[in-house]
Amino acid sequence: MAESGLAAGYQRSSPWPVFLALGLVLSEVGVFLAGVLLPVAVGGLLLLEMYIIGIFRESGYARTLSRPALGIGSLFTTAGLVLLAATTYWIRGVTVLAAGVLAAIGAIVCWLYETRQL
Repeated sequence: MAESGLAAGYQRSSPWPVFLALGLVLSEVGVFLAGVLLPVAVGGLLLLEMYIIGIFRESGYARTLSRPALGIGSLFTTAGLVLLAATTYWIRGVTVLAAGVLAAIGAIVCWLYETRQL
């Protein structure tokens, strides 16, 4: 007897929605309670970046992790610099800038690992 319905066509579920929800919540809580929980906000944005990179990798748009990580890191770094320079939201700017720089460093580490230099 064959199974019917949509569930029969899926073999596994994607973990990325959990990272999206957790990243958004942590980043906003960290910014809201700025002084003490600023590292939590950076960690939340890193989870959000991991979500985007993971979706690119899972859907087949990227063969490696280093290129999307470098692109997302560059995008977040630029956005953080713009927030720092053009607005008074310095806490949000520092958070986005730090997450972008960490993602770019992670992209370099991924590239070194993928090319077997690490």
